[in-house]
Amino acid sequence: MKAFKAYDIRGVYGQDLTGDLAYQIGRCLPTVLAAKHFVVGRDVRLSSPALVEALTRGLLEAGADVDDIGRCTTPMCYFANAEGGYDASVMVTASHNPPAYNGFKVCRSDARPCGYDQGLREVEALIEGGALPPPASLPGTRRERAFTEAYVAWMAARKPDLSGLAFSVDFSDGATGLIGKALLAEACEVLNTGCSGRFECHGPDPLKEDNRAQLRRSVQAQGADIGVLFDGDGDRVCFVDAEGTFIPPDAFIPLIAEELRTRCPDATNVVVHDVRTSRGVIETLRERGFEPRMVKVGAAFAKTALRESNGLCGGEVAGHYYFRDFHWSDSGFYAALIILGVLARAKREGRTLHDLIDPIIGRYVSSGEVNIPDVADRPAAVARVEAALVALMGPPEHRIDYDGVRLDWPDAWLGVRPSNTEPLLRIAAEAKTQETLNKLLAAARSAVNG
Repeated sequence: MKAFKAYDIRGVYGQDLTGDLAYQIGRCLPTVLAAKHFVVGRDVRLSSPALVEALTRGLLEAGADVDDIGRCTTPMCYFANAEGGYDASVMVTASHNPPAYNGFKVCRSDARPCGYDQGLREVEALIEGGALPPPASLPGTRRERAFTEAYVAWMAARKPDLSGLAFSVDFSDGATGLIGKALLAEACEVLNTGCSGRFECHGPDPLKEDNRAQLRRSVQAQGADIGVLFDGDGDRVCFVDAEGTFIPPDAFIPLIAEELRTRCPDATNVVVHDVRTSRGVIETLRERGFEPRMVKVGAAFAKTALRESNGLCGGEVAGHYYFRDFHWSDSGFYAALIILGVLARAKREGRTLHDLIDPIIGRYVSSGEVNIPDVADRPAAVARVEAALVALMGPPEHRIDYDGVRLDWPDAWLGVRPSNTEPLLRIAAEAKTQETLNKLLAAARSAVNG
């Protein structure tokens, strides 16, 4: 089924994801997850209330009890799941996708992720087979419950000293605007707090350059030290510098790890990161006494690896950051507080944002993530890219093939993988020189379509 993805359930509302499918998912989840008590939250998209109603109807008929926490960010739903002691949670959201999309992020108890390989495959099979579990003899009950105050209090208790720091914040008309303005009252300028779910200001994906234009203008006009941009459901955050230039999200992973080291004394030194991560970030983590651990792209993989290793934290190139002290889950807002606090302290010491990050990401020339659409046979394209690169550069020192392919040579690397959420082939590369990087990218692009 088109809506079932590697990490979640997501698609165009009314086409890939309908009210009837939401109802059927609700009928199946209690059986597949062996769960009785559910917490359900929703982002601010216009289609979210209807999907909550359909999903909840299915859950209740299956005998599950449902606590509805209303509009919230995805991290707030994780928080409610773990803090409230629920068997499972469902967050109705399409994260960074355009307004026409919606979906479900499912977790087991203690906010443990439930992706396709952790249960959603079984849900899909039941629905496709037309064999929904029978309705319960006694339907479940539904009630409204609030977790916003507790979540805000948790964040407020961890808010650092931001004195002297000038920053702008863009909530993208998304769910973080429900709580963020009050918690970041020191901001020079706050943008797009309407929470209408229409995303008329700009799209909810902070990785797209056009969506950062307002924030770029704001930091320049305000003379800010940094700009903060959240995605639609608040599980991702990205940053721009004083000129409005985008900072690769993985550049902040070592800074977050150092800040959390003393907060989590019982954690190991493991820091998880995805296969696209800059080699400069990986090298920096090792130099600073951490154990970098590479995982597949996606929250289900990062959170599971972090939990299993009792790791400290982690991050992804897409702007997800994971925290042991936040139930091994991701929170864009918690990441923003940490980064703003680190920068505020550095500024009081006479250092700038670039003083902090240039030693990390300035070691290599980076392509960023390059998206190639309309690739007919993506696995075959990955194989062609690998063959072309080996012909160009020789056999790699290291080869990772559990999420597409990443090939590492002494002075360069390139990764190519099919997207798990969009019909794209994604390429990322780094090299010591621009000339080598250009050669890598040219060979990869040429090989994609044969």
